[in-house]
Formats: sequence, structure tokens, C-alpha cells
Amino acid sequence: MSDVSQAFAELKRGSDEILLEDELLEKLKQGKPLKIKAGFDPTAPDLHLGHTVLINKLRQFQQLGHEVIFLIGDFTGMIGDPTGKNVTRKPLTQEDVLANAQTYKEQVFKILDPEKTRVEFNSTWMDKLGAAGMLKLASRQTVARMMERDDFKKRYASGQSIAIHEFMYPLVQGWDSVALESDVELGGTDQKFNLLMGRELQKSEGQRPQTVLMMPLLEGLDGVQKMSKSLNNYIGITDSPNEMFGKIMSISDDLMWRYFELLSFKPLSEIQAYKDRVTQGANPRDIKIDLAKELIARFHDENAAEAAHQEFVNRFQKGAVPDDMPELTIETDTGEIAIANLLKEAGLVASTSEAMRMIKQGAAKIDGEKVTDNKLIISKDSEAVYQVGKRKFAKVLVK
Repeated sequence: MSDVSQAFAELKRGSDEILLEDELLEKLKQGKPLKIKAGFDPTAPDLHLGHTVLINKLRQFQQLGHEVIFLIGDFTGMIGDPTGKNVTRKPLTQEDVLANAQTYKEQVFKILDPEKTRVEFNSTWMDKLGAAGMLKLASRQTVARMMERDDFKKRYASGQSIAIHEFMYPLVQGWDSVALESDVELGGTDQKFNLLMGRELQKSEGQRPQTVLMMPLLEGLDGVQKMSKSLNNYIGITDSPNEMFGKIMSISDDLMWRYFELLSFKPLSEIQAYKDRVTQGANPRDIKIDLAKELIARFHDENAAEAAHQEFVNRFQKGAVPDDMPELTIETDTGEIAIANLLKEAGLVASTSEAMRMIKQGAAKIDGEKVTDNKLIISKDSEAVYQVGKRKFAKVLVK
């Protein structure tokens, strides 16, 4: 019983909601391997750390001896998940879906054991269902029930169109659970409607309904919006070690603990020890370095993690400049340019007003020296390394 309680506590780690907890505990007590399902629509070629929150939870189930099913939604990917969207998603082609699916398989095995992971494509059973089967599936739910979805409700109220095929998405996702006879399905908190649909369809087919375990959506680098490539606040698992290290070090100290909880494989007792060290005066930066090295080692290797750490130290703690910075020439009509305009032209800031702010904050440098005069004029034929903040550099020649 103590082993079951310990396993249950580990599986609950970081979760937002389990429907129903008593069901999951009862299934664990049976001592039989459970079928654990999580679906991923291959809508883009690369995964980011936000996707790995679910994959990490799959790994925990896998390590406890359960059967993990990594479901690639090649069929649902062509419908387009309407969750959280205020417009109809653009459907992907079969070629796009299959190409993206292949990269997903390569990336997830950096976390999951390929020998113990069952990879499935939902087109396997959906293609066999056929038109008659799809109509029968559609008859399982009413339009009124579908309109209970918050995103559909909002779109309807605001006059945004809802395509008929979008109503099929939760039904198809639910049917996946029937086809796989899943015991547990994992998903994000935004997937609650779809996940519960699986329970309903399993009940109607005489199956024991799956337990639903929902994980929170990981915040991106800004600490506010969920991690997303479209918002450019993501850390890709195919990012280079140096890029990954720099991004992780840029997150806030508060967000660091969220990342530890959802992304780290360290035991909770070790994470608590980190928190105790900070309370006692340790610099959170040093602990963030451990997080960065752990994640880089997972998606690259230990040597890459150490090299990225050393590069970070050289660049930001010793004042070194990167070897791979952009080099450009700025042409002028008068033979000179104001510093704010130069920083904007060099792509180091989005606007001259931002340049002024960065100079005022002491965050702009020329050859390592802080710029103190926001009216500084740079003369023709001068060449120097310009820096804004800790990570933006450019070598600029003025002509």
C-alpha cells in the first residue's frame, strides 16, 4: 500500500486536476499495467518545453511499469484542434502531418524509453470508420452540448464563424480512447471538454471510463502567456545548447520554481532543498544554472550542458562578446548617425524610444563601455561592437 501511495503522490506532482482521483488510486491498487494515453497533433515540426510537460508525466507512468501510448493525431491534425482558438484553424495536408509526425517520434524518445513506448496514429482506426461511422459518431452528441465549450460559446457570441467539422474534433479525440481502451488519458487544462468526451464515449461502448489527468499549461519566457511559438516565448527542445541556456537563465526567479516542478526530474525533496537554500541567502541564479544544465543534458548531452554553462559565464559574467554576432554596415547621408537610430538600424531594439530607455537604464554599451549620453553621435567610418542588454550584440561599421 505504501508503494501505491508513493506512486500516486508522484503521479499527482504538478497536476492541476484528476478526474477522478479515487478512480486512479483504485486502478493503481489493482497492480496491473494501465494503458496511459496522450495525444499530440503534429501541427508543427518541432516540440517545445511546454509540450514536454505531458511527456514527462508519461515518463513517470512508464517508470512505474505502465503501458505508455504516444498517440500522434495525424487524422485530428487535419481537422485542427479548435481549443482556445477564436478562428477556424487552417487544416494541414497529409504530407505536412506525416513529416511533422516523424520529427515528433525522434524528439519524444529523448524523454521516453523507445523500447517501452507504443506509438499509434489515430488514422489507423479513423480511416476504417468511414463516412457512415463518422455520421454515427456525430449522432452521439448534440449541438447544444458542443456549444457548452467555452471557446465555441465565445466565438458564437462574438459572431466568429464555427465550421461544422470543428464539432467533430472532440468526438474523434474521444473515439481514440475507445479504440485504445485507455485507462488514463493525459492532457492540458484547456483540453478538459475533449478529455471528458472520451469518458462519455467509453461508457456508451460498455468500457470502463478512463481517468483524466490534466496538467497545467507551462508559461513561456514572459511568465504570463502559455509557451507558444507564435508568441515567441518558447524554448524549443531542438534549440542549440547555448540558446537554451540563455533562455532558461532569462526567466524570472519565481518562474524558475514552476519550471522545476513541471520540467525537472529531480525529486521533490531536492527541489525543496533548493528553496531552502534561497531562503537562507543563496543566489537563485546558481540554482537556475542547475536547471538549465539538467534540461540541456536531456535534449543534448552532459558535455553540451557544461560547454553552454562555460559559454554563458564567459559571455555574461566575464564580459566577453560572442563570436557569432551579426556584422553589418549602416549607410548614412550625412556621415554620422545618432546612437538611438544606430541601435534601431542594427536590430538591437525595436524603436528609438526603446533605445532611449535602454540607454537610460545603462543597458547599452559600445565595445563594453556603457553609453551614458542618449544624444551621442556616431561618426562615419567608425566600427565597434554594440550591445543592448545581456544577449544582443552587433558589430557595426558606419559609412
